[in-house]
Amino acid sequence: MTVTLKDFWAPWCGPCRVQTPIVKELEEEYKKKVKFEEINVDENIEEAGKYGVMSIPTLILEKNGAIVRQWVGVTSKEDLKEAIDEALG
Repeated sequence: MTVTLKDFWAPWCGPCRVQTPIVKELEEEYKKKVKFEEINVDENIEEAGKYGVMSIPTLILEKNGAIVRQWVGVTSKEDLKEAIDEALG
């Protein structure tokens, strides 16, 4: 089973600068269990388009390649943890 959290962001995005430390904390807590991907939308337009990302930050949680949850805008650590824990079972 693979659980991945994809973080779509850009360096010029103010809310992304708020979200990044939260994602980094989660990455440290779940480093053996969850794969974390940072996707700069300016450098990865195709990837952002593939997921229909229209606003950033956008976080997408996948389990075995299927999207389980998606958040747009700054999301709390608690909300993300709850969804990650649920995906991990």
